[in-house]
Amino acid sequence: MSETIRNRYDFVILFDVENGNPNGDPDAGNMPRIDPETGLGLVTDVCLKRKIRNYVDMVKEGEAGYQIYIQEKVPLNDMDKLAVQYVGLDPDDEKALKKAKKDDPELDVKLRDFMCRNFYDVRTFGAVMTTFVKANLNCGQVRGPVQLGFARSVDPIMPQEVTITRVAITTKADAENKGTEMGRKYIVPYGLYRAEGFVSANLARKATGFSEDDLSLLWQAILNMFENDHSAARGKMCVRELIVFRHDSELGNAPAHKLFDAVKVRRVNPDAAPRSYSDYAVEVDMASVPDGVTCQRLS
Repeated sequence: MSETIRNRYDFVILFDVENGNPNGDPDAGNMPRIDPETGLGLVTDVCLKRKIRNYVDMVKEGEAGYQIYIQEKVPLNDMDKLAVQYVGLDPDDEKALKKAKKDDPELDVKLRDFMCRNFYDVRTFGAVMTTFVKANLNCGQVRGPVQLGFARSVDPIMPQEVTITRVAITTKADAENKGTEMGRKYIVPYGLYRAEGFVSANLARKATGFSEDDLSLLWQAILNMFENDHSAARGKMCVRELIVFRHDSELGNAPAHKLFDAVKVRRVNPDAAPRSYSDYAVEVDMASVPDGVTCQRLS
């Protein structure tokens, strides 16, 4: 694995959805998440990180150092036990765990370091790995160097409820009385979303060892996070652009908000409802980007 990153990064992700539901809200009948005060659409950071995890898991297929800690239908404790087994202990032998903890004060650190080395998402996003606790021993809590905020649509969205029918009837009794059943789904006709993120070289060095190879994989995963996740429910979703600001130092050369403000997204025709990415213009005001920061636009 390559060396730990030495530069701070801030980045902007622009992605869109067409005739789909980018992130349903279970508290609102699975309708697209929306800010009720502004009408802007929302996509949670958890949703985006799930896509990144899925892509890495698909590309690496369990390769050493690139396992995924948070997986569907896989108990977290099963993953935690791998660290305990790595140090030569039986996760179910509480007496041996107590003795090992007493004999080796650094045992918790060894467990945490194992998790960082072997699980890409722990190394990237961090994790709370305290659910498996025996003999006052656990894998600890790690703050990851990569953090994402909620994505927010550039313009207000107008979710539509679409009624659908199907000819497949659920029960035999119902089939005797009707030929179709009704259902519904929510879609956003079109929405361009913007998410902002941060990569801390300081946390990478001190906490998880997030490397240059990990960073390259992160950019690749972000650009392709929807490409192998298509479904009828989500419609057509794709990342349109990834704008990366690279600082010349570990702690950064400019506040993140000033760099984000340099990314301008405007509608080409403000009087027409946007229905495609070509209805928008994206510009980066390089004159406002301070010295010591470079910008790269990936798509």
